[in-house]
Amino acid sequence: MASPRAAKAPLAGSTAPAAGAGGVPPAQAAGMPVVSSESLLGLKRRARRINRALAEKYPYAHAELDFRNPFELLVATVLSAQTTDVTVNQVTPLLFARYPDPRAMAEADPAAIEEIIKATGFFRAKTRSLVALCTRLVDEYNGVVPGRLEDLVTLPGVGRKTANVVLGNAFGVPGITVDTHFGRLARRFGWTQSEDPVQIEYDVAELFEKRDWTMLSHRVVFHGRRVCHSRRPACGACPVANWCPSYGLGETDSAKAAKLLKYELAPGNEALLAQLQAETHRAAEIRMESQKRIQ
Repeated sequence: MASPRAAKAPLAGSTAPAAGAGGVPPAQAAGMPVVSSESLLGLKRRARRINRALAEKYPYAHAELDFRNPFELLVATVLSAQTTDVTVNQVTPLLFARYPDPRAMAEADPAAIEEIIKATGFFRAKTRSLVALCTRLVDEYNGVVPGRLEDLVTLPGVGRKTANVVLGNAFGVPGITVDTHFGRLARRFGWTQSEDPVQIEYDVAELFEKRDWTMLSHRVVFHGRRVCHSRRPACGACPVANWCPSYGLGETDSAKAAKLLKYELAPGNEALLAQLQAETHRAAEIRMESQKRIQ
């Protein structure tokens, strides 16, 4: 793990903004990415170094939605909008037990689906999307989830983010998944200046080999949920602090930053972290078991 520096020097080739109150550049204080004159080659090298560091930190990174097939992942991803993966994982076992395939869900009583998925929020709109989605799958794809981006994005409730999640994790087709966490970190890392998910996807894709896209997405999202939080990033406990132009946006004191860490990195979860690191092939199963113990 890289040792975060108390005082951050500008990246090579970058233009450091003047510091504001507390020594933090104005852009950082406002939560905005730092604009840099870094060359494309330099940006690629730094971005790939960050990816390598995240791979070392999270060798157990994986899709945190539970699924057994493309259909289950597609439905779970639609349900994940505006809620947590933990909440989705709590409702999908019953949902899939009752409606195990597109035909069963297309023919379901919407009120029954609403009752099951109510905890995920926006349950009426999500139910309409799921019924329409499953109807299309039955009518146009013989009840089989298509494995092409251009087909997936035409389905009700499915955008590029959902399509890339399904392609990358259920079909092995590389894709960059731009959710809230990924977009936030991509801007903080200086990989993009955009707020638009599609533009962020294109900007980041230019920096990495295609084969790395899916795992990069998992690692960045893992990091965003555990360390690089939206309101108070744990900069002092960050494994990529030495390559991050937004270092200093959050807590830089290492002891205080450590208290901000979440999930398996949080203080008191050392046993869980050790198990995940030792059994990376069982990471999803271990996570599910730990969540059940908490409930």
